[in-house]
Amino acid sequence: QVQLVESGGGLVQAGGSLRLSCAVPGRSFSIYNMGWFRQAPGKEREFVAALKWNGAATYYADSVKGRVTISKNSALDTTYLQMNSLIPEDPAVYYCATESTRQRNVPSRAPGAYAYWGQGTQVTVSS
Repeated sequence: QVQLVESGGGLVQAGGSLRLSCAVPGRSFSIYNMGWFRQAPGKEREFVAALKWNGAATYYADSVKGRVTISKNSALDTTYLQMNSLIPEDPAVYYCATESTRQRNVPSRAPGAYAYWGQGTQVTVSS
């Protein structure tokens, strides 16, 4: 069973920044698209960002576009989510995940397309 491990969440003031990390120990995810999702209390899990398996393209939800950057370090088997200019609508548990289909041309924005998930990391924004 593949277990992704997220870190980097915490409490930050509105307008501040956080960098979330997602490690995939023991598995090369170089041929799978990576995604970040978030889930706030009482809401469904929603797409935040995705990175094509070869690093050639990134995709963002409209709600975070321009404030968030997804990237990866293949040598460390780690993907990152840099979040800037955090706003009160951003607090949630953030999850990273890998798609179940290898080398898919365009990453899916649907949580159901992702096979492996981390445990989540909490992001809290204070006003």
